[in-house]
Amino acid sequence: MDAHGNAIHIDTLLALLLVASGTAVITKWVPIPYSVALVIAGLLIGLSGVIPPISMTPELVLLIFLPALLFEASWNLDIKALRRDWRSISALATVGVVVCMLAVAAVLYISGGFNLQTALLFGAMVAATDPVSVIALFRQMGVDERLTMILEGESLFNDGTAVVLFKIVLGVVLTKQVFSFGNTIGAFAFVVFGGIALGAGLGLLASKITRAFEDHLLEITLTMVTAYGAYLLAEHLHVSAIMSVVSAGVVVGNYGSRSGMSESTRMAVNSFWEYAAFLVNSLLFLLIGLQVNWQLLLKHSHVIGLGVLAVFVARALVVYGLCPFVSTGRKPIPVAWRHVMFWGGLRGALVMALALSLPMSFPEREVIINMTFGVVLFTLLVPGLSMEPLLRVLGLEPEGREVEAPV
Repeated sequence: MDAHGNAIHIDTLLALLLVASGTAVITKWVPIPYSVALVIAGLLIGLSGVIPPISMTPELVLLIFLPALLFEASWNLDIKALRRDWRSISALATVGVVVCMLAVAAVLYISGGFNLQTALLFGAMVAATDPVSVIALFRQMGVDERLTMILEGESLFNDGTAVVLFKIVLGVVLTKQVFSFGNTIGAFAFVVFGGIALGAGLGLLASKITRAFEDHLLEITLTMVTAYGAYLLAEHLHVSAIMSVVSAGVVVGNYGSRSGMSESTRMAVNSFWEYAAFLVNSLLFLLIGLQVNWQLLLKHSHVIGLGVLAVFVARALVVYGLCPFVSTGRKPIPVAWRHVMFWGGLRGALVMALALSLPMSFPEREVIINMTFGVVLFTLLVPGLSMEPLLRVLGLEPEGREVEAPV
């Protein structure tokens, strides 16, 4: 969509794909994570004005891009590894989201003069992590698979819980209801677990259907219908669409692909979703860079700095506060891993989409949107660019590894 809500012209789309391809080639020789390089490319394009302004609408991110990203990631999620680390992942994706919201709100309320409702709303908005570039770097460098699983699992599941929490808080703020802890917990549980149950059921149904035929094109189509159908049906039933897609992807990827697909079909489906995720991620990170309005960021630089501080304080509380009480398997999470998890809590397009979804009449909407954009930009560029040196300092880079080109 462009700035006026019209469809992106085909020449603009082709230009973005050309930029993404060129950036991917450059990152084969320049040691910068691909997604971070795309954001930088988007920033440079935005400053040059060579491509017409393109607006990142909530519908584009949530309805078109997000289901593909979620399904691809959950399709490849190893259920055995997930079970092994379920304590840490579930704690970070549930309790961690609430702690993040409260900590961010406390910093903004005490130090920034924000009213409590707005502070809580911003806290819920930025609770979802998006460490795509970090995960890609981990795989490129051969970092411990369990650390990768914890960060990726947290991101997948806290997307769903953070969006549910954001919608609940937004509803309370807009309707000026009296906050009820019991009602909020009940609504939260219904939406989250309802989404998980719906997605698991659809994933199981799709897995059964795959046994009826052997055609890789039909089975690719079936997985697409499952991914987007899980999202749309969950939205219609008012349960978590994100949790629905994730649970559907986990079931199809771990059960359906093994019980109802041949090896060649599974490889074809996997290749399709790998490319879909690459394409969507490329466009998303370019769009993040293109959204930046430097004049507005400078205008709101003080509150952006406060927002960045609040996010890092909250991330520290979540990681260093929860990790001593959870474990991966039977082992506690090593201290070095905790440092990486703290620094790897990047924010991305989902957070920006939530900010843009605020009603036009919402007080301080411009401030919140620019705070959000500033936080996303800072976390992508600063931790994103410094993660590899941090891994080396902490001794988490395997010795004698072969450097692979970023994907």
